[in-house]
Amino acid sequence: MFRHAQRYFLTGILTAIPILVTLAVFQFFLGQLSNFGRPTVRVIAKSVGEYSPTLGRWLLEVPWLQSTIAVLLTVAAIYLLGWAVSRIVGRRVLTLLEALLARIPLVTKVYGSTKQLIQAFQRKPEGGLQRVVLIEFPHKDMKAVGFVTQTFVDTTQGMELAAVYVPTTPNPTSGYLEIVPSDRLVSLDWTMDEAMTFIISGGTVSPGRICFTNPAVPVAGTEG
Repeated sequence: MFRHAQRYFLTGILTAIPILVTLAVFQFFLGQLSNFGRPTVRVIAKSVGEYSPTLGRWLLEVPWLQSTIAVLLTVAAIYLLGWAVSRIVGRRVLTLLEALLARIPLVTKVYGSTKQLIQAFQRKPEGGLQRVVLIEFPHKDMKAVGFVTQTFVDTTQGMELAAVYVPTTPNPTSGYLEIVPSDRLVSLDWTMDEAMTFIISGGTVSPGRICFTNPAVPVAGTEG
C-alpha cells in the first residue's frame, strides 16, 4: 500500500510540474501586462464614476475585472504601436523619440543595446552561419544550444569569431554571452521557435534531429 501511494504521489508531482511551470509563466506575463494597463484603468474608473458610480466602484474594487481590462488595454496598445510604427508618421515619431532618448546617457545605453539585440535576432548572421548553433559549453565534451548574434574578425590572427548567446533553462531571458571561433560552431537547421521550445521545455520537446559534431572537424579517435 505504501509503495502504491508513493508511486501515485510521484506521478502526481510529475504531472503537476509542467502545469505549475506553465501557470507561473503565464501569471508572470499577464501580471506584467496588467501592471502596464492598471493606471489607465484607474483613470477610466474615475471618469466613468462621475456618470455611473457603481461601475466606477467595480473597476476600482474588483481585482479580476481591473486586471482583465488592464491586460486587454495593454494588448490593444501594443497592437496599435505595431500598426503605427509600420506607417510613415509612426516611424517619424519613433525616430524623434529615439533622438530624445539618445540625449539621456543611461537610458540610451539600455534602449540601444536592447534594440540591437532584437535586430540581431531578426537578420541572418554573416559568414554563412546558421542562427541556431551548438557550442562547446561549459567544456569541450559538452554542448549547449546558442544563438549567433554577430560575427567579427580577430585583429591579431584574422580568425573569424562569433558572438553566441546561450540562454538558460527554463528562463531564456537569462544566459551567457560567449565569443567562439566560427569553425568550432556546429550549425543546426532548427528554427528559432524550435530552439526556444527545446530550451524552455528542458529538452523534452525537440525537433527530433540534431547534428552534434561539425562535419568539417573529425571526431577524436577517428583520425587516420
